[in-house]
Amino acid sequence: MNLDSLVSDIRRHPGVTRKATISDVISFFPDMAMDNILASYGEDAAVVAHNDDALLLAADGIMEALLKANPFNAGYYAVLVNLNDISAMGGVPLAMVDIVSMKDERVCAQVMRGIEAAVSKFGVPIVGGHTHPDCAYDAIDVAILGTAKKDEVIFSHTAQAGDDVIMAMDLDGRFPPSLPYAWDTTSHKDNETCRRQMLTMNEIGRRKLARSGKDISNPGSIGTLGMLLETSGKGAVVDIEKVPTPAGVDLSQWLRAYQGCGFVLTCPSENSREVIDIFADVGVTAAVAGKVDDTKKLVLRMNGESAEVFDFTVDKITGCDPSKVPSSKKCRC
Repeated sequence: MNLDSLVSDIRRHPGVTRKATISDVISFFPDMAMDNILASYGEDAAVVAHNDDALLLAADGIMEALLKANPFNAGYYAVLVNLNDISAMGGVPLAMVDIVSMKDERVCAQVMRGIEAAVSKFGVPIVGGHTHPDCAYDAIDVAILGTAKKDEVIFSHTAQAGDDVIMAMDLDGRFPPSLPYAWDTTSHKDNETCRRQMLTMNEIGRRKLARSGKDISNPGSIGTLGMLLETSGKGAVVDIEKVPTPAGVDLSQWLRAYQGCGFVLTCPSENSREVIDIFADVGVTAAVAGKVDDTKKLVLRMNGESAEVFDFTVDKITGCDPSKVPSSKKCRC
C-alpha cells in the first residue's frame, strides 16, 4: 500500500478526528488544584490517591452508530472498553455502574444481554447505575473503578526520548459483520484466557517495566500512539513493517482498528524483551516497532520511505498536551 495513502487514511479516520473536541470540553471545567488527583485529562483513567494505593476512575459512552448496527455488541463493548482503560493504566478493575437510556425495549434487551455476556466473561460486576426508561433515544454508558499501587500506575504522559515503542496485539481475532474497525479477540475465547490478558498490564506495572502506555482504542494503533505522544510532548518514528499484523487483513483497516486486546507502550530498551515475553505468555503478539524522540512528530516508515502523520506543534488529536492545559489540570504524578 502507498505510504501517503496510509497516512491520509489515518489522519481522516473518524476514530482520530472525533477526539478533537476533548480539549474544548475540558476548557469549561474550573481550574481546581487537588493534591490527591495524581493524573486526569489525557489518561485512560483518572488517578486518585487513596492511602498507599491509587483509585482509577474512567467512563465511556458507546457511539450511536454501533448501538444501531448491533445492540448486543454495543452492550458488550460498553464493558470491554472500560476494562481496557483500567488495564492500560496497570490497574485491576473492581466494579462498574451503567446508565441505560432506552426508547425500544427490544434494543434494551439486546444491549443488556451484551453487558451480561461481558460481565460473565471478565468477572467484573455491575453494581449500580441509572435507568431512563422513557427516552426518545437509545444509549448505553458505563463508568468503572479500578485500583493499582501508586508507584505501579502506567501513565500516558510519561514517554521519554529514547524509549522503545512496543505494539502489542492479539492476532487471534476477526472483524464482526457491520463492524469493520472492531477487531474482536474476546468473544470466542474462554473466560480464563480473557481475564489473564486483561491483567497483563498490571503485571508489567508491578515489575515497573513500562514508561508509558495506552490501550489501542477507536483511533487505532497509530492514532493511539499519537495520543500518547501528544500527551507526553514527544514524537516517534515507527516502522510499519514491524507492527504485529494478522495475515490476510488490509493494512489500512488494521492500523485503524479498535483492538479487543491491544496496547501501545514505551519502555527503556533493556525492558523490551521482558515486556514482549509477558504478552506472549497470554497469546498476545508484541514487538518493538519504533523509537520515541523529542521532535513532537509521529513519522511512519515503510518500504524504505518515510511520511509524517502528525506534527504536534501544529496538529491536535485530543489537545491534551500538558503544555496547553492549565497547571492544575495537567497529568501529575
